[in-house]
Amino acid sequence: MERHFDEELNNLKKNILKMASLVDESIAKAIKSLLERKEDLAIEVENEDNAIDMVEIEVDMLCLDLLARRQPIAIDLRFITSVMKINSDLERIGDLAANIGHKVQILLKYPQLKPLIDIPRMAELVRAMLKDSITALVDKNTELARNITARDHEVDELYVQVFREVLTHMMDDNENIKNGIELILIAKHLERMADHVTNIAEDIVYMVEGKTIKHQFEP
Repeated sequence: MERHFDEELNNLKKNILKMASLVDESIAKAIKSLLERKEDLAIEVENEDNAIDMVEIEVDMLCLDLLARRQPIAIDLRFITSVMKINSDLERIGDLAANIGHKVQILLKYPQLKPLIDIPRMAELVRAMLKDSITALVDKNTELARNITARDHEVDELYVQVFREVLTHMMDDNENIKNGIELILIAKHLERMADHVTNIAEDIVYMVEGKTIKHQFEP
């Protein structure tokens, strides 16, 4: 019986890893569509959000089933409830990637406003944070999880920089307002992604240690 429960927990872990992989791929495609100005890729990102939503539903159902049938305690209970919250944050990141795909389709109607440097850097940071959060989940590594929460400010700082630079272009020329707004929104979506990854890292600390670190900074 115990061995079968372990197998069910491993299956749940495999599904949340699948979810994370789909989300990471969606972020990568969204930013590639922006940098290479590829409308077909942007449309693909937006359309593929349905697949992420389906995996989210599957993971939630697995969690609810395990809670109902197994009535887990201690770390097993924390693992399942944490996976439910992580699943929700991953789905939101997927939504934000799809939104970027939609914004790219709008941006392609206008000439490129400025060389894109900070936005791709934001995406790199978000994807690195996401990758590390999944490693922390698999390895139950709370030190790595805490490190992720401390890196969120780097993405915040880049967002502020993008906002200021784009705003300057918009003030210099009214023709830049529409595409400038879309660029700012894309940067904001990436900043929100980092917030969701931070939530995931905090949930991992709770899962392993039973300690809540939300609403406080721990280096």
